[in-house]
Amino acid sequence: MNSMLLIMPARLGSFGGHPTEDLPAARDATVLSRRCGNVDEEGSADERAERLIEMLYEQMRLQRLEYNLRLRQFASNLKAFQRLLFPTSENFIKYYCYIWQQVPLNFESRVFRLRDQEMMRIPEFVLYNSMTKQKEVFKPKVPGKVGMYVCGVTAYDFSHIGHARAYVAFDVLYRYLKHLGYEVTYVRNFTDVDDKIIKRANELGEDPLSLSSRYCGEFLTDMADLQCLPPDHEPRVSAHMDQIRDMIAQIIQNDCAYTVDGDVYFSVDKSPSYGQLSGRKTEDNRAGERVAVDSRKRNPADFALWKAAKPGEPSWDSPWGSGRPGWHIECSAMSSQYLTFSFDIHGGGMDLIFPHHENELAQSCAACPETNISYWVHNGFVTVNDEKMSKSLGNFFTIREVTKLYHPLALRYFLMGMHYRSPVNYSIEQIELASDAFYYIYEALQSCQDAISSFRERNSPEETQSNSKTARITPAAQDCIKKLQNDFQSKMCDDLHASDLLTGSLKDALRFINNSATMLKKRLQKQQQLALLQSLATVENEVKQVLDVLGLLSDLPYLKVLQQLKDKALARAGMKEEDVLRLIEERALARKSKDFARSDQIRKDLVAKGIALMDDSESTTWRPCVQVPNEQAPNPST
Repeated sequence: MNSMLLIMPARLGSFGGHPTEDLPAARDATVLSRRCGNVDEEGSADERAERLIEMLYEQMRLQRLEYNLRLRQFASNLKAFQRLLFPTSENFIKYYCYIWQQVPLNFESRVFRLRDQEMMRIPEFVLYNSMTKQKEVFKPKVPGKVGMYVCGVTAYDFSHIGHARAYVAFDVLYRYLKHLGYEVTYVRNFTDVDDKIIKRANELGEDPLSLSSRYCGEFLTDMADLQCLPPDHEPRVSAHMDQIRDMIAQIIQNDCAYTVDGDVYFSVDKSPSYGQLSGRKTEDNRAGERVAVDSRKRNPADFALWKAAKPGEPSWDSPWGSGRPGWHIECSAMSSQYLTFSFDIHGGGMDLIFPHHENELAQSCAACPETNISYWVHNGFVTVNDEKMSKSLGNFFTIREVTKLYHPLALRYFLMGMHYRSPVNYSIEQIELASDAFYYIYEALQSCQDAISSFRERNSPEETQSNSKTARITPAAQDCIKKLQNDFQSKMCDDLHASDLLTGSLKDALRFINNSATMLKKRLQKQQQLALLQSLATVENEVKQVLDVLGLLSDLPYLKVLQQLKDKALARAGMKEEDVLRLIEERALARKSKDFARSDQIRKDLVAKGIALMDDSESTTWRPCVQVPNEQAPNPST
């Protein structure tokens, strides 16, 4: 691995069989200077190094598309390896120049041999395809580019945690594809014309389009709170009537649909492959569930492409009369508008496989026989206390209701706690555990920051900088980083098993940070302290990179996130911070007067409300914790 890293930058321009210059010229440091934008003459060492690194990345970006996906993953790790090998920018420039002057004669054969060995160690990204019912190696239609369409919400109410599950899952996929170096075009629609919207608008005496627009805005607020990256396109049905009418006309022209009194129905009998995605037969179609029971249909499974206008409903002109589109046609029209009829990923919840995605596929193929979607990806359901979530059972929770009492990123962590294709069971106990685990992440990061800041305050900048040039991270830190990187790569490449990562090597890295931060406070030799300092900073950076890809890294300072989590805990407990501080003071007095029964009772009462007291030699602080009923709370005096 290390030998690969040492020589790879030295001849990067020759990768792919397109040498940028001959070997003798490459040995000349002045050539390096010209290629790097005069790195030896302009700006500080840090600025020159940064330009050099950017140049390497640009060359790698251009060349990596000529190889397979595994080389792309290797390239994305280049900067992390550079930090390990070259702690200072000046060392990086000097060593780079030295390598250019020491290129061996058998350089080309060594590069390609080492490259092939390295690529064999990097797993390919595999993704479960609902169409084939198996995991498949991901290969985009256009090298380096991915088109992804995810079915969005029907905007007539606040979005629920089932919606959050879907869009967090696809946000992780989106982020990971970008991490791998792909240029992703992500499309997620809004259904703003639908029976449910019209019904709700009539109940509230509001214009349907105004109602849906309002709830589209509320949905976007929820997604921002959950740190779901905005898609490249968020089309709305009401703004794509031309595309919808054109597609319906094409389907009719291809003799796959028919008109009845202003309605247009798709004829499933004209679709020989109907049922290939879901594996269901046409008689399994859910009559009455967005597939209206209508004796005028040739086959009960036929579904509406266009619905004739009804009094009091929004409508648009069409060749078949005034009306509005059916549910399924909208996604076919909008996906083809932004991604063409052939793209890589179509996603949504498992409940959409039938009838929605089955019908989408049938009508898209009817409009364009060359329709081809490579991967159908679906996320699992959310249950509540092991029961299906529904309004009729009274166990229906909106995102807004949950985030009122729990941090949005704690909810995201909870939703990522199970593999995206598995059902996730929502309960107070599970969201409490997720919130506690998320607090632990930022508590460890803050401890790391405090330890590094404290060390720098005790030592002069000149002394720290001088000694850090010779300091290296500890073997334990190297093992921790290697495990985290390998685990991240293997788990995410295997159909996005982010849940295993959260409970495995990421937690180990946080434990390493806590232990090292404690060690840094002890009396150690200066070189040991510097090694710990370097180790802490490097492991922290690796953890942040993983959290960023998972969407769990906040833009706010660690301390601010911890305070937000504490504020949510106080809201759940029905308390203010002054109340907790008053009880801490009362407990201190009880302990001073040896009233341990009262002291223990105060602790138990607070734990029952989700607040844990932390004693050290100087003071008592508090942090959120999982609520434990009084009778189960441990007795610290026993």
